[in-house]
Amino acid sequence: MQIVAIGGGEMKSRETFKIDQFIVELTGKQNPRALFIPTASGDAVGYWNTFQNIYEKALGCRTDSLFLLSRDRTKNCFEEKILNADLIYVGGGNSLKMMKLWRRLGVDRLLEKAGKRGSVLSGLSAGGICWHERGHSDSLSFSSQKEWSYIRVKGLGFRKGIFCPHLDAEKRRKPFLQMMMRHGGIGIACDNNAAVWYDDEKAVVKTSHAKAMVSLFRGKKGNIVEEKYKDGEVFEV
Repeated sequence: MQIVAIGGGEMKSRETFKIDQFIVELTGKQNPRALFIPTASGDAVGYWNTFQNIYEKALGCRTDSLFLLSRDRTKNCFEEKILNADLIYVGGGNSLKMMKLWRRLGVDRLLEKAGKRGSVLSGLSAGGICWHERGHSDSLSFSSQKEWSYIRVKGLGFRKGIFCPHLDAEKRRKPFLQMMMRHGGIGIACDNNAAVWYDDEKAVVKTSHAKAMVSLFRGKKGNIVEEKYKDGEVFEV
């Protein structure tokens, strides 16, 4: 599977444009069919408009959307859209709510099928978390409670480890390290404007800003080692 997991950044202001270009190029097509899934943002129409402006008007894709919360709830509808897409982009937002709905509707199985058939799977923040075993998620912040903490959200498991977005922009390093110290294993953390491109077993750093980096956390409970990688560098997970 070809997967591009982006840590964060504003698509609207073209902060991630270099990465977006790369995602389109991975399809190998002149005008690929690009499907946008905004489940995590509550099917935000403004987010969909931004995706159209970048992926259709700027990058030449034939764009479509999958609104699972409001419109495209029939299985035939979302099955056709997912399996016919050359690239699938999942937007950011509430990872926990998104994953629960996907599993209830069977979208998780369709995404796996699409990836195995050659669709490029991609996304930002929650859209980066979803492809991994687990994610460092701020989903509880979307509730009405003033006090909340980061949680581990179960993803699709297409790639190993726990994915942490927004490592630099939201000061997640300390809470993510604390989570890794409790659980151990592998952690992949992306700054804003940084992404990991998974090409089979290889992981390559792709960035749209010179200072953006990807950090790899690895170890057992209570003993975690961090390694940092720049644009173009390769690591194994």
